[in-house]
Amino acid sequence: MSPRVWLYSILLTFQYGAQPLISKRFTRREVIVTSSVLTCEIAKVICALILMAKDGTLKKMAKEWTLVGSLTASGLPAAIYALQNSLLQISYRNLDSLTFSMLNQTKIFFTALFTYIILRQKQSIQQIGALFLLIMAAVLLSIGEGSSKGSNSRDPDQILFYGIVPVLVASVLSGLASALCQWASQVKKHSSYLMTVEMSIVGSLCLLASTSKSPDGEAIRRHGFFYGWTPLTLIPVVANALGGILVGLVTSLAGGVRKGFVIVSALLVTAMLQFLFEGKPPSVYCLVALPLVISSISIYQKYPYRVKKKEA
Repeated sequence: MSPRVWLYSILLTFQYGAQPLISKRFTRREVIVTSSVLTCEIAKVICALILMAKDGTLKKMAKEWTLVGSLTASGLPAAIYALQNSLLQISYRNLDSLTFSMLNQTKIFFTALFTYIILRQKQSIQQIGALFLLIMAAVLLSIGEGSSKGSNSRDPDQILFYGIVPVLVASVLSGLASALCQWASQVKKHSSYLMTVEMSIVGSLCLLASTSKSPDGEAIRRHGFFYGWTPLTLIPVVANALGGILVGLVTSLAGGVRKGFVIVSALLVTAMLQFLFEGKPPSVYCLVALPLVISSISIYQKYPYRVKKKEA
């Protein structure tokens, strides 16, 4: 890989691994989830437009862009990602960082499932085995978190329904949106920057529409958009926005295999940061599940499905 790709990969590794920790540390519980997500989407648009202007593609995209093409390629994935981000924000606050990161990896299983359904992309035997390892890890974590008081001695039911369930539903949505994005990139030939802008705008509009009747909308009208915010709240918001840009760059420049290594490395970064800054060693369930997660992701990336050559 080129030095630039190495830089993007290292930055994404630390962003992905540190995001649960900094979100929990710098986002107060009073912060309205919708306000955080909307601000993150705005930051993504600004970053993507700056990068497009820098590489000279902004004017070209502006001339070729159409509303119908944009909605076809990015509309549905954007709405799905908007809901997913809201669920992740809820989960951040109710799970410890390492448990969240490992449960979040189940999105690879759902990505494979929806990729097969939408694009008919098959999996190798090794990949299927890796996906089963991932499910085993998720079950272990669910049992461990659901049967204990968890972080900050909260109610086990709160951990289950406001921590584990939201991140697993978000993983299902992430898999569906990823498959739709792959279809859009192959059929519509959209660039990663353009899709970031389109999906952020459409997702933001969906969120704004939902605030008319949602609890978050009521809270915003009552307390204000930036209720509970501090200057430090911008740190996880901007970090999450930059992470969205980096995901597209690493995937387009280095491919899915390199991105898999980044995800594995990020899990180790999360464990290290949680121990250093929270002084909390991983639980027994985490220690058992961690090698399963690492092994499953490594096997899945290392043994892709290969089409057998037809015999003459």
